[in-house]
Amino acid sequence: MASQEIEALAGALARLPGLGPRSARRAVLWLVKRRESDLPRLLEALAMVQELLVECDICGNVDTKNPCGICSDPRRDARSLCVVEEVSDLWALDRSKLFPGRYHVLGGRLSALDGVGPEDLAIGSLLTRIETGDVDEVVLAMNATLEGQTTAHYIAERLEGRPVRITQLAHGLPVGGELDYLDEGTLAQALRARRPVG
Repeated sequence: MASQEIEALAGALARLPGLGPRSARRAVLWLVKRRESDLPRLLEALAMVQELLVECDICGNVDTKNPCGICSDPRRDARSLCVVEEVSDLWALDRSKLFPGRYHVLGGRLSALDGVGPEDLAIGSLLTRIETGDVDEVVLAMNATLEGQTTAHYIAERLEGRPVRITQLAHGLPVGGELDYLDEGTLAQALRARRPVG
């Protein structure tokens, strides 16, 4: 049986996404074995992040400066704006280096079951950014869930009549995917989004 302090550390780690109680205990044992070399570096990195982490006032990204590195990068196309649900979605898209524009993080998605309405998301600040007239295209990069698509539809309705082109990420069959292993929702979306050959 471990001490209360070690159990508390394992419990704190177990609350992280992707870590359960067993994985957290393994992480604690790894840290204990490397308490002279790796633990001080981890503690220093955590303290630095706690001290410097801020939310970007423009897009909602998390960075160590405000505005964030993406919003302050003059090489980014300010006329193209990609709307995502969470910061993790922004990071995933930006890692691909395929989108040259800027982002807007909503901070979630509409969900009647969870009591999340439009006023709970950064939709007002999105509309404000678009009303400045500097944005030509809004890419709705919501997750392919019912809530994500509801959110995308709501935003598209709110942008109706504004002089911006509204696009949405394509959904459907993944490259290398086999039909037998795909869920019905993915197959249905792929059929709806079918296009002519040639």
